[in-house]
Amino acid sequence: MDTLSAALGSVRVGRAQACWVKQSGAWGMRHPSMTMSGFHVLVRGTAWLITSTGPPRALRPGDVVLAPSGAEHGLSHAPGVLRKLRPAVLRASAPGDEPSDVAFLCGAYWLDHGTIHHYLRALPDVIVISPDYDRDVQVRSLVDMLGADVSDARPGSSVTRPALLDLLLTHVLRQWLEQDHEADRPDTNDPVIAAALREIHTSPHQAWTVQRLSEAVGISRTALTKRFTSVVGKPPMTYLTSWRLTCAARLLRETDAPLAAVARQVGYSTAFAFGAAFRREYGIPPGRFRDLDPAYASGRFQDPASAHDSASASPPSPD
Repeated sequence: MDTLSAALGSVRVGRAQACWVKQSGAWGMRHPSMTMSGFHVLVRGTAWLITSTGPPRALRPGDVVLAPSGAEHGLSHAPGVLRKLRPAVLRASAPGDEPSDVAFLCGAYWLDHGTIHHYLRALPDVIVISPDYDRDVQVRSLVDMLGADVSDARPGSSVTRPALLDLLLTHVLRQWLEQDHEADRPDTNDPVIAAALREIHTSPHQAWTVQRLSEAVGISRTALTKRFTSVVGKPPMTYLTSWRLTCAARLLRETDAPLAAVARQVGYSTAFAFGAAFRREYGIPPGRFRDLDPAYASGRFQDPASAHDSASASPPSPD
């Protein structure tokens, strides 16, 4: 498993959600920093991306704004200052056919528990991609399918929505990586560390130690620890624990396997040891994590039955 696949796979432990945001006239919305990975696709109209670190950037229809690790950013009808935009309030779905000057299709994985993968955190805080829809027609098809899925939720959306988000995130990031962004790419070119990550990602159940991992990739324990920590941002065994628990969280979310079976699949000898480690990482026991309702995330997306104006982001606050 390559690092990008592992990073995108890790966000699936979060809650997959999407919505339409449609605006007219003077409007603006600020998305505060959150533990999530998400995007906005500008489907109709024009807009401006506003961040705290650079000048406002004009957006055109088809542009995708990606926040790989949930960094704060804003969207507005005109250039402005981020702190003057009011926090966005989004619904889980929005009316499908009402007229508007601007329409965004927004999607995200919200991680109420856990952390963003190091690869996604190493990417720029906010990325703008102008996909080549003629060359990669799949991106256009995915946008259309996700838009239809959001506009007309039907039975099975808990399965289709994560799949569509996965594919759209993957294609968009691939296009960005294929462009000339060498200076902004995470450092994943070390072949030894890539081999160590591959061992961990494909076999988290193995009884890894630094010694065994160093033997597998052909360098000393000291050299592995130093290079791994430099590239990944944490020591090998710390990363192993995090990856095991990420895999466990996905199993809890996607299967009905008993806790003892989940524990064994990710390298823990007992359900007790697994439960203690999971609680340290995610803040709640694994059984409670499994029981969490995947439909909504801590109120960040409101119930579709809420008032119509809750679908709209607040206009910019006065100076």
